[in-house]
Amino acid sequence: MKEVSKLLNLKSIPCPLNVVKCKLALEKLSQNESLIVYLDKGEPEIMVKRALKEMNYFFKTIEENPKTIKLKILYESL
Repeated sequence: MKEVSKLLNLKSIPCPLNVVKCKLALEKLSQNESLIVYLDKGEPEIMVKRALKEMNYFFKTIEENPKTIKLKILYESL
């Protein structure tokens, strides 16, 4: 089955709103989809990564520069 990636741009979105928007987008994903998220570095990155770990999502960094980071998020069902 082909994986489909959805995009979510959260650059310039303050905490905790970026965490909430990320959670809402993840709830809408189907099993063969992943979510690509663009975040500002610093507190937004830290808060979103912490929330993802708490919710049992796996993620990896795809791109990174001094100001932003791009994550790919996959759900691991238990």
